[in-house]
Amino acid sequence: MPLDAVSQGFLAEMAASRTPPVHEGTPAIARMSGMVFAGMSGRGPEVKEVRNLRLDTPDGETIRVRALIPEGEPRSVIVYFHGGGWVVGDIDLQYDHVARDLANRTQSTVVLVNYRKAPEHPFPTALEDSWLGLCWAAENAGDLAFADAPLIVGGDSAGGNIAAVLTRWARDGGGPAIGFQFLVYPVTDCDLDRASYLAPENQLLLSRDTMAWFWDHYLAEPEKRTNPDASPIRADSLTGLPPALVYVAEFDPLHDEGVAYAEALKAAGVPVALEEASGQMHAYFQMANIFPGYTAGADLISEHIRKFLADNGKGA
Repeated sequence: MPLDAVSQGFLAEMAASRTPPVHEGTPAIARMSGMVFAGMSGRGPEVKEVRNLRLDTPDGETIRVRALIPEGEPRSVIVYFHGGGWVVGDIDLQYDHVARDLANRTQSTVVLVNYRKAPEHPFPTALEDSWLGLCWAAENAGDLAFADAPLIVGGDSAGGNIAAVLTRWARDGGGPAIGFQFLVYPVTDCDLDRASYLAPENQLLLSRDTMAWFWDHYLAEPEKRTNPDASPIRADSLTGLPPALVYVAEFDPLHDEGVAYAEALKAAGVPVALEEASGQMHAYFQMANIFPGYTAGADLISEHIRKFLADNGKGA
């Protein structure tokens, strides 16, 4: 199907305003766009409790972590890693909205990790910070939900990349025990010559040039990007990873690598559901109250999470 009308109108307005693409600016300029989009999305729904805290990193800095707790007894703990090409985005603004929505829809505590960004903090800092947040959530599950609460990880774009990598770290390190993962148009490979990267119809809010800009800031040496911690599809083995939902966008340079990762998980014996957001472009899932694809996406993701919890005896 064609790109949905709302997205077309959004892109037309950006073109009329002569807003330059991300890759023609600096990280500082790119980070300013979050405030604009957040104003369009508005504040997310109310939750029972919001906890903000800081975790100490091994190098002497701190990162922010936020836990959003729904009404009623939480059924699981979801650790969500936000997108933004490892360069932009944070746990405020749009992603606070997303987390509140997921918390209420799934009746789960959602933990957001404000990992440090490139180029100031290049690869693998985002992974190490996110691992710190994931381990904290697992260690405090009894306080965030209940003892032995199911642990779920998810993320979109670069956040999906982080979630995918950390499931392997958890497997190889003997925990934390992750029960389910959901990856929304994840970055799984450094190959920018897949068909979806080259398709003219996919050069929209995210283009091939913009993705190259993100990679250049995150991991400047191209020869190092094949490291499975940067390109999780290149891991020696995906066997034994948690069941997954991989959710791709129809009009997205990352479409094909998301599909390929789902197929690789399936080939490794991992239960996986592959879904496509028809008529949607990259970034729709952070655009609450802007793109209709967000609501449909939140519905679909929440349905998969609720099914996982019901199948594991955690309620309907």
